[in-house]
Amino acid sequence: MGDIKPMSTPMALRFDSSISEPFTDITLFRSLVAALHYLTITRPDISYAINSVCQFMHAPTTTHFCMVKRILRYVQGTIDHGLRIVRDSSLQLYAFSDSDWAGFPVTRRSTTGFYTFLGANCISWSAKKQPTVARSSTEAEYRVMATTTAELTWLSFLLRDIGVPQLKPAILFCDNLSALHMTVSPVFHARTKHVELDYHFVCEKVALCLLITRFVPSHRQLADVFTKPLSRRDFHSICIKLGMCAHPQLSLRGGVRQEASLEHPSEHPSGDPLHHRSTVKGIT
Repeated sequence: MGDIKPMSTPMALRFDSSISEPFTDITLFRSLVAALHYLTITRPDISYAINSVCQFMHAPTTTHFCMVKRILRYVQGTIDHGLRIVRDSSLQLYAFSDSDWAGFPVTRRSTTGFYTFLGANCISWSAKKQPTVARSSTEAEYRVMATTTAELTWLSFLLRDIGVPQLKPAILFCDNLSALHMTVSPVFHARTKHVELDYHFVCEKVALCLLITRFVPSHRQLADVFTKPLSRRDFHSICIKLGMCAHPQLSLRGGVRQEASLEHPSEHPSGDPLHHRSTVKGIT
């Protein structure tokens, strides 16, 4: 598919698999999806699309294979895209969390999606189907907040261990007002007792001033790209805000110039790049 026409988004807004026939070559489907899954390590823009097709590995249909081919067409058109890493950025830790309540039509489970930022740089992300069915949108959103809070806690410990302590509490942005009210309300609502563990976990972080929760309007929610298919305009707008951009002159090595090895070629006969002083444009 190297010469095929590229697509502007990795996933269509709507698809109907009710009348699709079973895909005959299951091995081909699984190998393609498994290979594409490695791209999510550096390409958060395709994480939701890959997560969607991974849910049909046991019995894919022709429609699901068309979804895989659409992802390949999108990757073909954005083969030179990657995450921008800004050198002069703050060290404030914050995140966006969102969920698509009962979005999976087969089991009606919700999708968890979040981004975490260190200043202007996106450093971790996740798109994952929730293990149980949420009985309300508030429950689904609150479970995502608990998952994101755990990620922020782990990142704060990691940054502290490498000498980058957080002077301010992390900020968590959410677009569900009911879930945000639960983080500061001292009264536990009777209809949400089935999420009591997540409730106490997030509330404890807020009470200890280790986490700040804030409301963000839905049209400014960056985690939407992890929970639902988006239009071309919205998708590209979020990708720009996340730092996804084209680097036509850079490869996976990032345009590294091994100056140390050129200046003193005899000092490191093993050729270990860890011993070379490297320079990457715009990245430290």
